[in-house]
Amino acid sequence: MTVQDIPLWLLFILTALLVMGAIELGYRVGWTTRRRSEDEKEAPVGAIVGSVLALLAFMLAFTFGTVSDRYDARKVLVREQAASIRTAYLRSDFLPESQRAEAKSLYLDYIDQVLAAGDPSNFDNLESSIADLLVTQQQLWDMAVENVRNGDNSDIAAMYVESINGMMNVLAERVAVAGQARMPSGLWMALYLLVLFGMFAVGYQTANAASRRTWMMLVLALSFSLVVMMIAALDAPQRGYLPVSQRPLTDLQASMNAE
Repeated sequence: MTVQDIPLWLLFILTALLVMGAIELGYRVGWTTRRRSEDEKEAPVGAIVGSVLALLAFMLAFTFGTVSDRYDARKVLVREQAASIRTAYLRSDFLPESQRAEAKSLYLDYIDQVLAAGDPSNFDNLESSIADLLVTQQQLWDMAVENVRNGDNSDIAAMYVESINGMMNVLAERVAVAGQARMPSGLWMALYLLVLFGMFAVGYQTANAASRRTWMMLVLALSFSLVVMMIAALDAPQRGYLPVSQRPLTDLQASMNAE
């Protein structure tokens, strides 16, 4: 099981428990060390803790920036896909009358399949949805190729073929970015290790300063857990917590059905 397979609410709870456990362990180790020796000074320990927390902040900023950029890329691809489908659909008006009605019907099926594939509630059937898309896409391509082979070598025919090719490219890119691109497991492991090291260091410094436990440690744990949960939600919008808006595609579907 990977981090992407864990429900967000459970990931939040597990992360909070891990952080609290790391703080408590660091506190106990620090308290034991302080009781055995008074030679360890608070200032050097604070400097080390500050360095660890700085590395943790950098790691959190890096991972959050990575998944945020990918989330933005998914939104851009939705707009590009809507534009590519609209272009190919409009250019299908230049097909021979014998192919025009069938092509229009295939485009209506195609936009329905695209929306089904992008629906978070349909994530379990994503592979079959993509397979249906590829079949419909191939049918449209075969019709365009047949038209050219039948002697239509005009610039308009070339533009239509180009629009279908662009539509195919956008679909492939969206599948790669939205369906397959994920934060590597190694990066998740490094992030969690730094979180645990940083929280251990916080607990250790608290004990080293002869301070008692405080409820602010719980606030710290919940804060880090919330950030990790947000990273996980941005990394996989299919979870449904931060879905990418399909509005450009639904607007296109409405206009196509209106025709």
